[in-house]
Amino acid sequence: MTQQGAALQSYNNELVKCIEELCTKRDELSHQIQQEEEEKNKLQNDIRLLTEKLARVNESLARKMATRNEFEKTIAETEAAYTKILESSQTLLNVLKKEAGNLSRATELKSSITKES
Repeated sequence: MTQQGAALQSYNNELVKCIEELCTKRDELSHQIQQEEEEKNKLQNDIRLLTEKLARVNESLARKMATRNEFEKTIAETEAAYTKILESSQTLLNVLKKEAGNLSRATELKSSITKES
């Protein structure tokens, strides 16, 4: 019976040791889980903050692009109007030169007719 008691005591000691090892491993794993949960929460918060920042940047970018498009439209319209002004000025200059030439000829004709009389 002493042998059986000793064997039972040995099994009991091993069983307690195994349970303690399992508890230690469980505690280590629980600590790792807690650390990873904290990291996960931090990352989720970072993602939320970055998502909000991305939304703000996208809104700002959209406003700036719309403003730039308005600038481009205004510049194109102004350049087109300016081109028309230049064309009108060239036409006016050509007409003025032609009329000045006609007036000069008419004046020369009058002068030559008056001198001949």
